Amino acid sequence: MRKKIIRSTKHLSKKKPHKGLLLTLKNNAGRNNQGRITVRHRGGGVKRRYRIIDFAQKKQNIPAKVISLEYDPYRTAFIMLLEYEDGEKRYALAPDRVKQGDTVMCAEKTDLKDGNRMKLENIPVGSSVHNIEFIPGSGGKIVRSAGSSAKVLAHEEKYSNLQMPSGEIRKILKNCFASIGSVSNSEWRYINIGKAGSSRLKGRRPAVRGTAMNPCDHPHGGGEGRQPIGLKYPKTPWGKHALGVKTRKRKKWTTKLIIQRRKKIKQ
Repeated sequence: MRKKIIRSTKHLSKKKPHKGLLLTLKNNAGRNNQGRITVRHRGGGVKRRYRIIDFAQKKQNIPAKVISLEYDPYRTAFIMLLEYEDGEKRYALAPDRVKQGDTVMCAEKTDLKDGNRMKLENIPVGSSVHNIEFIPGSGGKIVRSAGSSAKVLAHEEKYSNLQMPSGEIRKILKNCFASIGSVSNSEWRYINIGKAGSSRLKGRRPAVRGTAMNPCDHPHGGGEGRQPIGLKYPKTPWGKHALGVKTRKRKKWTTKLIIQRRKKIKQ
């Protein structure tokens, strides 16, 4: 029997989220702007309020105090509420080993401390970083999920070489900003959902197996009793390949920045 792991949330603040940084998002239940379902098995779930996260942290050279560490229902990582010296409050992703009462800062070059944010060219080789920009000034776009971090491997000309959590090695412009350390809540990956009700509360509706359907409803369906899918490879409900298919666009402009692809996991 799989042991249920419970997240340690003792370090999180019990206070209510900051009202000025909350939004109510409409639940579209997997539908696009035309009202058609593009992502199946979505809908329901508990009511949530979106926290406005400052991924760019554009208030530079101003120290910010960590007022509280909080849970965010829209992401796997924890978040921290920062109060700057001018009194403004903003949410940011909380790194590991950052506690309530610590001081963090964003600058072109600052101390190498978890939670601080600076340009990649000023970060030493071997450091762990997260919330990394793709385009300077656009805010962090990658390495933002719980427990993830990228490793700075080298600085060459106008690029820095980073090893992503997937193992992929790619170039990022040196003048892009990144936060020091790894993202908080690294225990998230070990959590056992436990029961179907927990999944429903997250907005995930039941998914029926293709082998349990009729042939007219799914390529895997049909047969007396429990039968194999009867195909060389699994298919989607619409007949497309569903295993080992590359989904990345061939002509994506960032392909030229990839030095080494991620390694395939041998099963």
